[in-house]
Amino acid sequence: MAGTAQQDLAVQLRGRDFIGLVDYAPEEIQYLIELAVELKRKNKAGEAYQPLKGKTLGMIFEKSSTRTRVSFEVGMYQLGGHALFLSKNDLQIGRGESIHDTAQTLSRYLDGIMIRTFAHRTVIELARAATVPVINGLTDLSHPCQALADYQTIYEKKGRLQGLKVAYIGDGNNMVHSLLMGAAKLGVNFAVATPEGYEPDGEVLRQCSESAAKTGATIHVGADPKEAVADADVIYTDVWASMGFEAEQKEREIAFKNYQVNDELVKYAKKDFLFMHCLPAHRGEEVSEGVIDGPNSVIFDQAENRLHAQKAVMAAIL
Repeated sequence: MAGTAQQDLAVQLRGRDFIGLVDYAPEEIQYLIELAVELKRKNKAGEAYQPLKGKTLGMIFEKSSTRTRVSFEVGMYQLGGHALFLSKNDLQIGRGESIHDTAQTLSRYLDGIMIRTFAHRTVIELARAATVPVINGLTDLSHPCQALADYQTIYEKKGRLQGLKVAYIGDGNNMVHSLLMGAAKLGVNFAVATPEGYEPDGEVLRQCSESAAKTGATIHVGADPKEAVADADVIYTDVWASMGFEAEQKEREIAFKNYQVNDELVKYAKKDFLFMHCLPAHRGEEVSEGVIDGPNSVIFDQAENRLHAQKAVMAAIL
């Protein structure tokens, strides 16, 4: 990307919320990916880069986390700033204070807010009321930070994104929503295989189709895992019962019994396919140990890139 174009993108991203990839243009997403790659290079080389010195990020957690909390906290530290962990029990939200009042108050103290929560409307309400940038660390509808790190990982491993095929096997959840939108924006062909009744959200699919029409990406949603995986460059899966759906575990085990990513299924993909999982994984359930621990697995590269992708987002918008 040319220097002038990068400078223009850097300017237009300042002060923006990061709620979903739907709000970002293809060139903006590509810019964040390339920035993440560069920040990763600096980190590995021991080069200090601290554009957020003196700035503070508030991190609201209504859902528990390993990768999100550690990567944001470490990332903010490496960028020269400070991250403040705020559980729902630490805030007056837990005692009935409104999202509006919380957002207004925190905006007087902080330079940015990251929230990991259940209802997507909570993030929307927070962003509307806040006067500082808000980052979506996960909702029941989307997980844009993970998707950005995932596409960074694919870009690093394959050298490109446009024209590749990603196959997603499993529940049409928040993870697949963000992956679908990223694919549509970046020109990646995307195939989903999921049982009837577990398809991705219809409105998300409509938005993805609109973006895909502009980039040449193809989107296919079906029920046949072999069809989805055929000639795939990337195979992706997630747990069958995401956080908040634990009560449906037994029911979902029955519905998804033929949707395990295993040695037999991956034979239909390209030999150099990448296996991806956002973690945590239920080994032996949605994926066999032979695949998740196999030579094509890049799950820990994905996990590492959460740090670098989120540093890119924070550096760009804060």
